[in-house]
Amino acid sequence: MALLEGHTDSVSSVAWSPDGARLASGSLDGTVRVWDATSGQQLKRLEGHTAEVSSVAWSPDGARLASASWDGTVRVWDAVSGQQLKRLEGHTAEVSSVAWS
Repeated sequence: MALLEGHTDSVSSVAWSPDGARLASGSLDGTVRVWDATSGQQLKRLEGHTAEVSSVAWSPDGARLASASWDGTVRVWDAVSGQQLKRLEGHTAEVSSVAWS
């Protein structure tokens, strides 16, 4: 077990990568962080949301992350580089959950 420290506010969502090697966490601080599941080391800090992150989810292949936020957007990230790939808008209120199919 490891204590993962880095967020500056409460953590709202955590998801394991499909291969079990990484964790993603979303926080009320508006960031998504990617962690090495073995060492607990922070690998990436994903910034772009302008409000709290409510949910995070890995793509089935582990290559991408999706994050939902109270800013009304869903963002898709490259899980290795941390680059934002897409910003999905259109909701008129907070987005509370995200999932891949």
